[in-house]
Amino acid sequence: MKSHSIALIPGDGIGRDVTAAAWTVLETAAKHSGFALTGTEFPWSCRYFKETGRMMPEDGTETLRGFDAILLGAVGWPAEVPDSVSLHGLLLPIRKAFVQYANIRPHRLLPGVKGPLRAESFDILCIRENTEGEYSGAGGRVHQGTMDEVAVETSIFTRAGVERILRFGFEQARSRRRKLASVTKSNAQKYSMVFWDEITRKLAADYPDVEVTSYHVDALAARMIMAPESLDVVVASNLFGDILTDIGAAIQGGLGYAASANINPDRSAPSMFEPVHGSAPDIAHLGIANPIATIWSGAMMLDHLGEKAAAGRVMKSVEATTARGIGTTPGKDSTKAITAAIVAALT
Repeated sequence: MKSHSIALIPGDGIGRDVTAAAWTVLETAAKHSGFALTGTEFPWSCRYFKETGRMMPEDGTETLRGFDAILLGAVGWPAEVPDSVSLHGLLLPIRKAFVQYANIRPHRLLPGVKGPLRAESFDILCIRENTEGEYSGAGGRVHQGTMDEVAVETSIFTRAGVERILRFGFEQARSRRRKLASVTKSNAQKYSMVFWDEITRKLAADYPDVEVTSYHVDALAARMIMAPESLDVVVASNLFGDILTDIGAAIQGGLGYAASANINPDRSAPSMFEPVHGSAPDIAHLGIANPIATIWSGAMMLDHLGEKAAAGRVMKSVEATTARGIGTTPGKDSTKAITAAIVAALT
């Protein structure tokens, strides 16, 4: 029987509950589709940081390199560990070490889920550059704690990095409705964002079958709310993509439905799959976290692993569950009840 090895990093807070829920669903789907999933759990988290002084061991990325994929729950516990420490100690190093430069986030309403907009027929795929740009970590602070303190944060945009994420976006658009929205702020940022716009125009010649529109990020944010059905594939830099996909999560009903994939397109290293939401410390002990975003991320993982039939089976089961009103109202259904309903729909 074919088997896939998966690294499980539940992380913090509700991450543990939603990862366990997703794993139950994914194992069931694998069983019914004739393959196996082998999971190895790692305790890397803010608790691990408090015990060891690191979010993961020094050789953590090399440990993960041997797996077929990574499923991550949530990382962060701001009351105990600053977000700047937890993010730069675990999530960003994995993305960069494994060249997971394409962050994919789908935004559409599941059956039975009521979004805040009048529009309901939108289907947006946001592609976020994931390894450079505004989150490159280049910069520093001098004269700390004095009136002369200076903080510098430098965005890094390389031709190779911008071109590869745009090509990835063009290819995704070509496989969907052939519409690409490229997002910058080139009227204000006259170097990096003009650079991005120029490369967009250059690559558009290679994809004559794709309709390309360049937007300023503020205009695109408004369009996602006022006319989301007009968008297909959206490609943006690390920071802009991060912000826009929270709007995407909001219009699809909330972070409980927001899935994501950190993809290494050439498959030279494992890709990582995770919900967009955080660790939600305020509800971590209540057992009411919605696991659908993590389960959806798991379906994206199965698709990436080539198990497309199983991925489709998972999504149909999620949709059948929300269509019955289960998992559609925050706090109404327990994590276990939502998981059980989706498993039942699978069988």
